[in-house]
Amino acid sequence: MTGETGVPGVHLGGEQPAVELADDEPVAADTFAGRVHLEWEPAAPVTTMGQLAFFIEYLKQGGLFEGWVAGCPLYLTSPNAPAKRDVLGTVLLSVLAGHWRYAHITALRADAVNAPLLGMKKVVSEDAVRRALGKIDEAAGIAWLREQLEYCVRPLLGEPWILDVDTTVKPLYGHQQAGEVGYNPSKRGRPSHVYHSYLMAELRLVLEVEVASGKAHTAKHAAPGLWALLDRLGPACAPTLLRGDNDWGNEGVMSEAERRGQPLSVQAASAPRRQAGVGAGDAGDRLARCRRRLAGQMGRGAAAWLEPDAPRRVAAPTPSPGGADRAS
Repeated sequence: MTGETGVPGVHLGGEQPAVELADDEPVAADTFAGRVHLEWEPAAPVTTMGQLAFFIEYLKQGGLFEGWVAGCPLYLTSPNAPAKRDVLGTVLLSVLAGHWRYAHITALRADAVNAPLLGMKKVVSEDAVRRALGKIDEAAGIAWLREQLEYCVRPLLGEPWILDVDTTVKPLYGHQQAGEVGYNPSKRGRPSHVYHSYLMAELRLVLEVEVASGKAHTAKHAAPGLWALLDRLGPACAPTLLRGDNDWGNEGVMSEAERRGQPLSVQAASAPRRQAGVGAGDAGDRLARCRRRLAGQMGRGAAAWLEPDAPRRVAAPTPSPGGADRAS
């Protein structure tokens, strides 16, 4: 491949075929409202919900939305209460629209197209969604969401894969539940939440996220959730390798991984920290504990024998005046 000047080009010609333009014929999608036909309007403005009909078809063909609604532990007995399908459908539409607050649900109240495609009768208000979600038992709700998520990802876990554990600190503004002042590198002194995430490497597929208070940011707080996740997956879906940062290289995590026969890879500390002696802190603490344990077993006289020898100080010779002239 050469350009107009005859110099070989940097990028070689690819094998990607030409982009196929959409036909003028309507495209059919099978939704909960029946079979609908969609037409492309090149001159129309782009909307975020324009492709939603095809995603709804995927949810219907896979039975994902029906199973999600049927398994929800939400029970409303009042004759004036909204239907469970309407509540969960409103939450789904709000999430797909990129909303992150209950107040944003109001923007969906005028949508008369997408709600019927999900089989909904109406889009409920933000207050109805808030009250309905508050009636779900916490333990039952967590079990419901875990079951739905594992149903989608479990077929992938039969292949060799790597599990990454990651911790994210999210600063909080205003009063929020479990917001405490802890380790917060970006906003020091501000309350925060901590997200302990367990992801499938390369695909970055999130298997589970635990939200903790700002003070529960270490591997000691995330380890119980990690081992519980591995127990639920079972040996058949266990990861080939478990990866984490240097905080996971502590004695408790390493001992538990060794007991389970789970390979563990821990990221080493950066070079400046290793030079300062911080990267070897865990190893130094373990060595100090071993020394104290042996000293207690062998008697007081062994304590001095177990301690490392103090480095000797050697005074550097002081150059005499005029020594440089004599050396020259």
